[in-house]
Amino acid sequence: MTEISDDVRAIEAALFAAEDPLTLNDLSQAVGEDVDVRAALEELQAHYAGRGINLVERGKRWHFETAPDLAHVLRREREEPRKLSRAATETLAIIAYHEPASRAEIESIRGVQISKGTLDVLMEAGWVRPAGRRETPGRPLIYATTPVFLQHFGLENRRDLPGLDDLKAAGLLDPVDAALEELELESAEQDD
Repeated sequence: MTEISDDVRAIEAALFAAEDPLTLNDLSQAVGEDVDVRAALEELQAHYAGRGINLVERGKRWHFETAPDLAHVLRREREEPRKLSRAATETLAIIAYHEPASRAEIESIRGVQISKGTLDVLMEAGWVRPAGRRETPGRPLIYATTPVFLQHFGLENRRDLPGLDDLKAAGLLDPVDAALEELELESAEQDD
């Protein structure tokens, strides 16, 4: 194995540590003006040729990248987390705290109708499932949370859901709701 000079090692270290590709000037500033950056890069390029990573120049900037013939090895299916809409978040919370809950019950608590797509998104995420039908006229479908919901939110069971005091302490309740609740309490105290 050939000995690698300290200059080449310094360039290699600078490239590995850099967050972005580096220009010749960037490298020269990083390792010192007395280093022949171009020669060191050529030596590194030859050293990494045929390996799992290659030293490449793109747009006059240098960086290491995966060898093109190995890209398939590193490619993984990644799920992009989708941000839930406010309606979906509210619907999920209602189902979690009141399960099993029918569409009518969810709408009654939220005060607005929910679109069919809202429940579909929650079911696609695996957090909500149909849990049968309510034994009332019309036999509405009822929904419940799933083990995937508990796992995703780090809960052992539904009893681990935060209570009202926990939500207030975390600042997760709408200040308008908190103010209305406070007014209701004051009004109730005055009536007594």
